[in-house]
Amino acid sequence: MKTSSTKTTTMKKLLCITGLGLLLALPARAQWIVFDPTAQVQSILNTAQEVAQMITQIDNQVKQIQQLTDQLNEFKNYEKLFGDPKTIVISTAAPLLNELRRTELGESLGAIIQAADGADALLYDAGGLYSRIGATFQTPRGVTVGRNTNDFRPFAAINAATANYQAVSTNAAARRVQLKTDIAATIEQLRTAQSDAEVQKLSATLTGLSAALTGTEQETSEALANALVQDIENRNDERKQTRAIKEQQSAAFSEAMGNYGKTFRLLDAPTTFPKP
Repeated sequence: MKTSSTKTTTMKKLLCITGLGLLLALPARAQWIVFDPTAQVQSILNTAQEVAQMITQIDNQVKQIQQLTDQLNEFKNYEKLFGDPKTIVISTAAPLLNELRRTELGESLGAIIQAADGADALLYDAGGLYSRIGATFQTPRGVTVGRNTNDFRPFAAINAATANYQAVSTNAAARRVQLKTDIAATIEQLRTAQSDAEVQKLSATLTGLSAALTGTEQETSEALANALVQDIENRNDERKQTRAIKEQQSAAFSEAMGNYGKTFRLLDAPTTFPKP
């Protein structure tokens, strides 16, 4: 009995010594985990504040995006209202540019006068409306006499000015018809314009077409004025030549009378008749 008790006591001592040895065998760096509730709560609060700030930043960015979207939509509405000039094509603009870039038809009065040839006037008959004068004529004795072409240059200038007016007038009449057609088409497009830019482009085109139409009338008027001015010049020269001829005739007559008086003296004595 005493031996059994001794064995038990010895076993307990061995277990205690073994447990103590195991504790001493643990690494020296091992420590107990310490939990601080206050620090943990503060950490959670800091994280919540950071999340709240992020949410605020995101809200601000969403508002900015919404503002930009509203501005973009407003710009689109403006673009729809005013239109984009680059995308608007006016069908009558190209013909107008061609008309404005066209070289004016007809010749100036100076060019007509310089090119006037009396020989053309002698053969001019206006397509059979007049009789040709011809370059020569015959005297009553049958002698053929050539005409001085320089004397007929004024008439050639009138003939050329008339032909110039006819050419300009015919061309301008055809262009006026086309311009009026383009004006009507532009007005119709203006009635159905969808944007301010289209209205402005059509209005500018309409102004140009109206100016071009007025230009055709001006060309016709200028050609007519050339013919009238040349005719006035010819009439003035004709009166001038007539006045000069009369002056020459008057001087010639005075000189002839003087010569006659010197050659044939008038009898100032009374005339006597023989008595029967």
